[in-house]
Amino acid sequence: GNMSSRKGLNGACSVHEYTGSFIGQSAHFKMTSVCGHVMTLDFIGKYNSWDKVDPAELFSKAPTEKKEANPKLTMVKFLQVEGRGCDCIVLWLDCDKEGENICFEVLDAVLPVMNKPRSTERTIYRAKFSSITDTDICNAMNHLGEPNRNEALSVDARQELDLRIGCAFTRFQTKYFQGKYGNLDSSLISFGPCQTPTLGFCVERHDKIQSFKPETYWVLQAKVSPDKESSLTLDWDRVRVFDREIAQMFLNITKAEKEAKVESVSKKEKVKQRPLALNTVEMLRVASAALGMGPQHAMQIAERLYTQGYISYPRTETTHYPENFDLKGCLRQQANNPYWAETVKALLSEGINRPRKGHDAGDHPPITPMRAATEAELGGDGWRLYEYITRHFIATVSADCKYLQTTISFSIGPERFTCIGKVVTSPGFTEIMPWHSIPLEESLPHCEKGDLFPIGEIKLLEKQTSPPDYLTEAELITLMEKHGIGTDASIPVHINNICQRNYVTVESGRRLKPTNLGIVLVHGYYKIDAELVLPTIRSAVEKQLNLIALGKANYHQVLEHTLDIFKRKFHYFVDSIAGMDELMEVSFSPLAATGKPLSRCGKCHRFMKYIQAKPSRLHCSHCDDTYSLPQNGTIKLYKELRCPLDDFELVLWSSGSRGKSYPLCPYCYNHPPFRDMKKGMGCNECTHPTCQHSLSMLGIGQCVECENGVLVLDSTSGPKWKMACNKCNVIVHFFENAHKVRVSPETCDLCDAALVDVDFNKAKSPLPGDETQHSGCVFCDPVFQDLVELKHAAMRHPMHRGGQGKRQGRGRGKGRRPGGRLNPKKPKDKMAALAAYFV
Repeated sequence: GNMSSRKGLNGACSVHEYTGSFIGQSAHFKMTSVCGHVMTLDFIGKYNSWDKVDPAELFSKAPTEKKEANPKLTMVKFLQVEGRGCDCIVLWLDCDKEGENICFEVLDAVLPVMNKPRSTERTIYRAKFSSITDTDICNAMNHLGEPNRNEALSVDARQELDLRIGCAFTRFQTKYFQGKYGNLDSSLISFGPCQTPTLGFCVERHDKIQSFKPETYWVLQAKVSPDKESSLTLDWDRVRVFDREIAQMFLNITKAEKEAKVESVSKKEKVKQRPLALNTVEMLRVASAALGMGPQHAMQIAERLYTQGYISYPRTETTHYPENFDLKGCLRQQANNPYWAETVKALLSEGINRPRKGHDAGDHPPITPMRAATEAELGGDGWRLYEYITRHFIATVSADCKYLQTTISFSIGPERFTCIGKVVTSPGFTEIMPWHSIPLEESLPHCEKGDLFPIGEIKLLEKQTSPPDYLTEAELITLMEKHGIGTDASIPVHINNICQRNYVTVESGRRLKPTNLGIVLVHGYYKIDAELVLPTIRSAVEKQLNLIALGKANYHQVLEHTLDIFKRKFHYFVDSIAGMDELMEVSFSPLAATGKPLSRCGKCHRFMKYIQAKPSRLHCSHCDDTYSLPQNGTIKLYKELRCPLDDFELVLWSSGSRGKSYPLCPYCYNHPPFRDMKKGMGCNECTHPTCQHSLSMLGIGQCVECENGVLVLDSTSGPKWKMACNKCNVIVHFFENAHKVRVSPETCDLCDAALVDVDFNKAKSPLPGDETQHSGCVFCDPVFQDLVELKHAAMRHPMHRGGQGKRQGRGRGKGRRPGGRLNPKKPKDKMAALAAYFV
């Protein structure tokens, strides 16, 4: 039939409309999508401020609310506009607990505007699917169910626990240690109920490496010569001894012999089993160990392959195919790929093997290729992951690998030695997964019991026990799964967090080496309360959350009980923080001994030290005060000028020559001087009416892109003059090579923007008629229009957040957009995996 498509009002989601049949009736369909979670959980009002609230209050007193996950997308309004007047809704969200939770977020938004049902008429439907293929989608549409409230509640519980516990510990730790040490090199000293045990595994392995003491041992090695051209190396049945004298005794005994006698020859046919069907954890392990991809990166690629219809749903704990799964249909899809076409055609003609019986978690089928693809289509990492998933699937329906193992047992005097050889009789699945093939070995000579072989040499090898290596990501994933830390979906997130927070570094071979900070944190937890870092409590919490999902535990009781446990632990942790502090003192330098003198304190007029390590800040050792600074840029002294309000020397923050820069007062930045200012605002947002650096004096006009920003003259940018938005990353270049640019007290009659006085050098003036001076509106003056160019800053500063309310000072006018509007990037649609039908 016909379908019309259009962009939704948020610009991010498309809406597709068509007429069709729904439950035996003609219906008009609207199909659209969401971009992940519609809502997110957060604290209300003052409880979001680190300075106004005791972290202990976050466990119970602090109220929470659901807020829009991405306010810029106006997802709730978009859903309500599209859902208004609809009779039914069919929810096509990801079929896991998170998807179930999003179902109810969508319902909360659209049910109030939908048509009211008549009597007991059903209006809410849930589609269950595991892949985006015609068959699966049609099957899901023909077997519609209902959204699962219990699974959604288990996600709500996890969100609230992680928010309250994580924020309380993180705020306390961060403020306590950043106020004492200058070289922590981490902007956030975070705690997470899953993240911290994950780090604990890495540090536990580090401790084993550090405490390892190598031991010397000796191995007896013998070589025999079946003929003049070959020799066999025999393995000692005792394996090794740790006493040198005893090893020497065995050497002397065996050296007295000239021949090795064959005591037994055994031949046994052995089988190397084909792999179980692929689940998420195994996919992540292989991606890290064999493909060199981090778990987070691998998961993102898998999600993309799924939404494009190449593979089935990539979040599953199941390793067993349901009885009605169309294995042959999936296999036929791969019959033309040159990499495995021969293997697939042979399987289809000879008959496939039923996959091994794995674990059925009751969620989704194993990860399976759903349609053929080429390297040119997917490219790079996408192809590499798809290739592995496909090879793994083909291997699950292939035969086992069979080989003949020959074991020859020798005696040299009283000592026994063994030699083992393997010969592949049927390669089976190793043809498609050659890295699992039986290694080629020298064939053993034909011999029988009682045969004698001359001894080539017997020697004693001295070796040492070696320490374990640092955990690989693959090993860490295995440990997390074993101990119930996180879910198949969240494991990559927790590993990524400990890397980003500078607790571990990823070394060659994707091994995770803890940093000094990571080690000290874990040792501190062990010293105060080992349960904070051990996997036991979180594993128990995950079991309780699963019981909520199954409807066997009460949501409120689990929440209350868990929060009460962690609240008690938090109070004990705060009272015992000196134990962790003792470890910090050994590893990190106090603030007073860190950094370089930069600017003068407005209170004592002594130099404050600039601490460059994250988070960069200024510290006055005389007043014992620390002042936060904007991050991700450079800080330098600003012409030794002082703030008229507090006498602190101003500093200049810059994101580079292609970015933006603005001066700021360290004290005002941390203690806003006016009611309409928030913490973290520089001089370009300061509403001081007369200060020469303020918004009032340098503001020119409203930003051409964001609603709340003002374009402010960057008075340090000459001769390549520019003005920059004080909220977003818009930059306007103008008047290059001007001698002087000044913001006039007068405003434009058309747009209410401040006029600008420009003074050019005579030799480089672009003004008509050899003029060097001109005053006009940047937006409206025809003389200026060709001299203005809009760009975006090369680096976006984290403080550039949208403000609210009216601005004071200049720049209230709308103004014309110089050079035309540059549309900001819009989030991409999330495809049918996150779709909702409106009928």
